[in-house]
Amino acid sequence: MPFPRTPVAAALVSLLALGVPAPTAAALPAHPAAAARPLAPDSPATVTVTGEGSASAPPDLAVVGAGVEASAKTSQSALDAQNKAAAALLAAVRAQGVADRDIRTENISLDAVYDHTGGTARPTGYQAAQSFSVKVREVARVGAVVQAVTDAAGAAGRIGFVAFDVSDPAPLRAGAREAAHADAHAKAEQYARLSGRRLGRLVSLSEDASSSPRPAPSAADTPGAGLGGVAVAPGEIRATATVTAVYELD
Repeated sequence: MPFPRTPVAAALVSLLALGVPAPTAAALPAHPAAAARPLAPDSPATVTVTGEGSASAPPDLAVVGAGVEASAKTSQSALDAQNKAAAALLAAVRAQGVADRDIRTENISLDAVYDHTGGTARPTGYQAAQSFSVKVREVARVGAVVQAVTDAAGAAGRIGFVAFDVSDPAPLRAGAREAAHADAHAKAEQYARLSGRRLGRLVSLSEDASSSPRPAPSAADTPGAGLGGVAVAPGEIRATATVTAVYELD
């Protein structure tokens, strides 16, 4: 049985019968699907903005740097005087309700003391010292703790610093990030409006920097936390964040 001829096959047979060479593959028309393939759309316009934000909260704890220092003719005498003053300091801090887990020795030293008068070093005695970090979990008691340290240690007592902080910094950091995100979105909306466009979807978001919560400058009239002791100003603790956001413009 003869096979049915397609129109293309019939045309080829006719050309051969007339002595005309058959067309090559290059001369044949391209596949219709390739000719109908659409071009890739242009990339959408975008706007890139930087957002900054911060969050603040009152401190709920403080760290007091306290210590003692004593001098004597001999090293043992200096150590004895330092130990006596340190014991009095620790007893006073514990009497203020500070737990042992919140008291830590940071440094102990014993050094010879020299007199350099006349261009020569002449030993005159020894100096012994010990420093502590004392975490006070009730901010209102910080002034009383400082006063207790100075009263107990007397002339040997030293206060190096008082640093306020928050026990859980996570909520402050989260608040700073939220504020930075809102700031970036507001800026992007403004640029879209100025460009006569509408703000589209968020393409990318990255955090450029964030700071651990730290004391913020406080006003001079900030109430103190002395409660019968040394007056201190707790101020507030602030965390900051910076983000970069890329939005499409419709």
